[in-house]
Amino acid sequence: MQADLVYYLAASAAVILIGLSKGGFSGISTMAMPLFTMVISPIRAAAILLPIMIVQDWVSVWAFRRDFSPRNLLILWPAAVVGVALGWALAAYVNEAWVKLAVGLISILFVVFMILPESWRAAGSTRPKVFPGFIWGSISGFTSMVSHAGGPPFLVYVVPQKLSPTDLAGTSALFFAGVNLFKIFPFFLLGQFSAENFRASTLLLPVAIFSTFAGVWLIRRISPDKFYIAIYVLTMLIGLKLIWDAGWELWV
Repeated sequence: MQADLVYYLAASAAVILIGLSKGGFSGISTMAMPLFTMVISPIRAAAILLPIMIVQDWVSVWAFRRDFSPRNLLILWPAAVVGVALGWALAAYVNEAWVKLAVGLISILFVVFMILPESWRAAGSTRPKVFPGFIWGSISGFTSMVSHAGGPPFLVYVVPQKLSPTDLAGTSALFFAGVNLFKIFPFFLLGQFSAENFRASTLLLPVAIFSTFAGVWLIRRISPDKFYIAIYVLTMLIGLKLIWDAGWELWV
């Protein structure tokens, strides 16, 4: 009973973070996977969250269907397929502790990226270029497959282009909607589309929808800066915990 309670608390918290991210607190969904991974395996956690994210992504696609950068998508989508394939190979052929280690490292790198000065994060090309787009798109696909954390690499590539806010949001929505669809077949190969996992996703979907609207409501009423500081601290701590656990498992 206690184990079930811990599982549902962690699962609900992860889904709420995803919903808040879709509702306006961009980036905090990166904390969802590390949190969920503390109570179940990384691969199963990602499989349960994937259908939820697909539903939310396509709501965003509808909202921004006229605002996006076609050239960026043409560059990033093929690259993401490569990254997703590499992420599948990692999950399919290595010890689960290595996947947990990857999730922990991604969590810490995300925090490091987000606390860099804005001028550093925005340094780079101001137009979509194929080679850097392929590199960052591949990394985004990989981190998205491993821990649903494709946002930071995507932002590293797109933010310097200084797209309008709606074009940035629309490009992000369409890109990740595609990436999440790319991940369906790899998760099927991993044997994670089970009735049990679908049932868990279905039970959590109302929480996800509610938290998305809650994010829209909260973003207008609280200080995002203070909220993000708390999220970054927690993400760093969880990432360090996952690295410690993975290191211990690999050591023994």
